Amino acid sequence: MWQFSVTDKLQEKGVGFSIPMVILEVCNPQEAARVLSKNISAGYFLPCKIVVYKENGITKIGMPKPTMLVGMMDDPELNKLAEDIEQRFISYINQCR
Repeated sequence: MWQFSVTDKLQEKGVGFSIPMVILEVCNPQEAARVLSKNISAGYFLPCKIVVYKENGITKIGMPKPTMLVGMMDDPELNKLAEDIEQRFISYINQCR
């Protein structure tokens, strides 16, 4: 959905930050609709974010875990959806390694 260069934005604001870092916002419209239909407050956690940065010459890829975010809502059905989505994201990220 969206790609945001943290490095470029901070440099644009005059901050001397040189670590290559990008935040990707990703969304599967069907899954988003499923989650929002279950609990509209889950919109606080959408879209999902994937962070890509370099540290000591090594590219790192990570994300806030959907299960941790949705876990704050104390909704077992929503937790199951988050677990499924999280496992798919982990699989996608592992394919990038």
